[in-house]
Amino acid sequence: MLTISIMRLKHSAVERKFESSKTNTNEDVIMPLVRIDISKTASKERIRAVSEAVYGAMVEIANVPLHDKFQIITRHADDEIIYPEEGYLGIEYSRDLIIIQITWVGGRAIDVKKKFYKRIADEIHEKEKVRKEDIWISLVDSGREDWSFGNGEMQYAPK
Repeated sequence: MLTISIMRLKHSAVERKFESSKTNTNEDVIMPLVRIDISKTASKERIRAVSEAVYGAMVEIANVPLHDKFQIITRHADDEIIYPEEGYLGIEYSRDLIIIQITWVGGRAIDVKKKFYKRIADEIHEKEKVRKEDIWISLVDSGREDWSFGNGEMQYAPK
């Protein structure tokens, strides 16, 4: 299982926030943290392909700026990835299951999320021949106040 973390912040939005007392919209500040879990036996090439597929979708579909790529990769033994062997919602999984979880500031439209899921699954399938059934993605919406970028501070706390 592979964990990738990507945090994003538009620098111009930060400058505007401090110049104005207005609250930014969710489109102004978007800070995703992506976690991907993958089998311990996954090759370096597979990990790179998954990483790039997620990052590419973040930039091209979810409007994350270039170079805003923070990723954590976690590999797991077979007994550390638990999934319903009988399947779920008509989807049957295999030991190649890749779980991708993205926590970001909420506000993206449903059609953007659908394109995001599809882009990631299509690219991983094309490049690494992973079954699309084995690409599991979860999005977790949060608020700007749910992030600390260090020093134990809430950098985007309301003023």
